[in-house]
Amino acid sequence: MRVAAALKAKGGDEFAKPGNIIEVKFVKGESLSLTASRLLALMILTAGGDAWEDRPHRMRKADIRRGHKGNERISDMLEELHRTLFAVDDRSWRGKKATLRFSLISRSREESEEDGGEAGWIEWEFTPDARKLIQASETYAVLNRQAVLGFRSSYALKLYELGALRLHRRQATWKGDMQALRAALGVPPDVYGDFAQLRRKVLEKAKAEIDQLAHFRVEWREIRQGRTVTELEFRFEPKGAPDVIETVDELNRHSSGRAARRDGTAETVAVVAQRVLASPAKVLPKAKPEEKAFPKGTLRFGTEDLLAIGRQHGGGWDVDMIADAFREHMGERLERLRGAKMIASWKGFCEGWVNRRGRP
Repeated sequence: MRVAAALKAKGGDEFAKPGNIIEVKFVKGESLSLTASRLLALMILTAGGDAWEDRPHRMRKADIRRGHKGNERISDMLEELHRTLFAVDDRSWRGKKATLRFSLISRSREESEEDGGEAGWIEWEFTPDARKLIQASETYAVLNRQAVLGFRSSYALKLYELGALRLHRRQATWKGDMQALRAALGVPPDVYGDFAQLRRKVLEKAKAEIDQLAHFRVEWREIRQGRTVTELEFRFEPKGAPDVIETVDELNRHSSGRAARRDGTAETVAVVAQRVLASPAKVLPKAKPEEKAFPKGTLRFGTEDLLAIGRQHGGGWDVDMIADAFREHMGERLERLRGAKMIASWKGFCEGWVNRRGRP
């Protein structure tokens, strides 16, 4: 909750989601749709460090519906959140193993009147069981709002959250059998009964979206007994600096054409024409004066933001040592790197450094 409060105060697209909420399982036969999953993520983002408190939280409808003009879908999403049950392992009053089933939100209010140009607000409260889980969570995932809203598969979004939760652990992996996988991703038991279908319709599509929109990549290993796949082990690996730049660019592009860019089928005629017509003397646009370049010396003086990122994501290694390796890795590209792209690339490189070398 302290991390969530700090990220909310900082502003930007990053927010923290409690590990206990990410790992909560759907009751058999139930799962959240993509739109409801996005709404839940936005609710947690909005509540921030106050999500565990017994009080209402509020959000503008305009922040939910994005480009859609109507608000009719918001009612459907709220009702879906109300009726979907989740389950966690618990203990009964006798100390026996038990399963606790509960909803995440207890009540909600949706304004039905619009005041001039105001699109209205929603108000909701988390259930006591949800607040207890949120408060007790000792782990968290840092998610990107643009990435969350950019996914087109609810399975990809769930796998993205699982990956972000495990990315900075000593072993950035998730392992489970088919039943655990379906429970974690919300895949109904009567859908994709054949593993080849599950691989093609769920896993491969989720991987393609995550590799395009997330700050990490995902791979998996199939564990078999004979010819039957019994378990899967997912591995999550931070992207290197150049790949992080591409991800930031993609998140800033319009979502139309994203699938074509991901599949490599996007039209390139316009790009080629621009290059042909461009003047030979034309150079890349210069960075804005207020956007500073990556410093050439130590990060310990005058670059508190870069130093903080290095300490948080560098795994205990000397920050200046990582910075020297970053400069060498980026080469001439570093001179053109500014603003959000530089921050994202530096953070991704620090994470990749720890992933490759471990902790000192």
